[in-house]
Amino acid sequence: MFTRVDSCSILGMEVVKVEVEVNTSGSLPGIYMVGLPDAAVRESYRRIKAAVANTGLLFCRQLITVNLAPAHLRKEGSNLDLPIALAILAVSGSLEPEALAGRLVVGELALDGKVRGVRGSLAMALWARRQGREEIIVPMQNLREASRIEGIKATGVATLWDALEYLKGEAIEQPDFENAEDDEEEYPCLSEVKGQLQAKRALEIAAAGFHNILFIGPPGSGKSMLAERLPGVLPLLNGDEVLEVSSIHSVAGLLDPDQPLRRLPPFRAPHHSISHVGLVGGGRNFPRPGEITLSHRGVLFLDELPEFRRDALEVLRQPMEKGSVNISRSLVCTNFPARFLLVAGMNPCPCGFLGDNQRACSCSPGEVRRYYNRVSGPLLDRIDLQVEVPRLAPQELVEFPAGETSARVRERVMEARDRQRLRWREGIATNAHIGLGRMRAACRLGEEEKRFMYAAADRLGLTARGFDRSLRVARTIADMAGRDRVNVADLAEAVQYRSLERLWGTSLGREVGCGRGL
Repeated sequence: MFTRVDSCSILGMEVVKVEVEVNTSGSLPGIYMVGLPDAAVRESYRRIKAAVANTGLLFCRQLITVNLAPAHLRKEGSNLDLPIALAILAVSGSLEPEALAGRLVVGELALDGKVRGVRGSLAMALWARRQGREEIIVPMQNLREASRIEGIKATGVATLWDALEYLKGEAIEQPDFENAEDDEEEYPCLSEVKGQLQAKRALEIAAAGFHNILFIGPPGSGKSMLAERLPGVLPLLNGDEVLEVSSIHSVAGLLDPDQPLRRLPPFRAPHHSISHVGLVGGGRNFPRPGEITLSHRGVLFLDELPEFRRDALEVLRQPMEKGSVNISRSLVCTNFPARFLLVAGMNPCPCGFLGDNQRACSCSPGEVRRYYNRVSGPLLDRIDLQVEVPRLAPQELVEFPAGETSARVRERVMEARDRQRLRWREGIATNAHIGLGRMRAACRLGEEEKRFMYAAADRLGLTARGFDRSLRVARTIADMAGRDRVNVADLAEAVQYRSLERLWGTSLGREVGCGRGL
């Protein structure tokens, strides 16, 4: 006897269709599983047999052949347990095969017959809707996220018996998520950061134009506090972005079942011991999203930037330009989205007190040189804003009043984003990512502005990319002020945020050897 059940699997960031075909013959009892199953799929037979027995059902006593089509794609994960079990029950006579037609089924089985949750159910429901499916059967644990996709019916089952009864036409109780709200904790408020007016201004510019930013300052000056509050001043995700970001976290298995949709921009802060694979994604056979993909549409915070492995930092260069990363492995090639805002923090020297007005630096010029050389020039050149964060004086810590709230700053950021959206009129609506030709057309400089940029580029030794980045930041500053034209004041403020170039042009920079060409 033969039957077929439709299911799906996760391959990188993509959902692929898997047809579970089961055939029985009159030979001795046993099972053959074909179609490039991985270890988790091959082991499903033991889980399914125990689950069927503990549910009180009879297992097929013939030779069972399970084919997972298409046969050329490797299948991974335990989400095929439930469809395989239902197909076996159908050929055993416990279920009519017609009941499985038109339905997409996913789920992992426990030995006692319970159906456990799987990763990627939100992405699977989205894919099923695009494929024109009418219904998807998922574990009850994943029902809330799957039911968030309009246009497709999602049914949750808690046990194998529930799935069997439902397919026989019996009604099973379903939770009501129709009016449920997905409450998320707000990010810390920017008003909690005392002083640091220039750094806060740079943070607002970074949020308005989606510019990468680097904070340089001694320990305890507030670099991490500022970075943790940046997502709170970014605009909330819109409808398509919510589904995109939530699907990424669903595929990674990081989505909270009680809060399946993420409306706040994500914030990721990996430890500096992370490998390049953990940062950009990958794996031996089946690539998984890395930190840059998990921070898509949000913030990636790299604290203590020079402490990260050099090979891990270097792989950031292409994603920072393209907004995506291609991962190629022997079995699969996949593309991960990676449109993130990079926020990095570093000390001015290994001990952290170079240039500090309260504590003397104990580092030699050679140690400082080696410290800066841990981060390559091409990577630093891709960071638009390089901001010094000095130590606060005691009176500033005690007496300085609270600053503006994140909500107030977010309003100004959204106004600047609206101006960019009207100007560019396309999906990429931020100054940091628009094409070079269109950006230069929007930053036509007068004679006075040209003379200023000639002098700034010559004195600071700006590269072509550094020059372009300064123009983009100036365009964002003008947008925040509501001006259509970039003036000298905008360019001057943009140039002053190139802290490392300014350091290299000073006697301090020459003393420690932090010059160009190292």
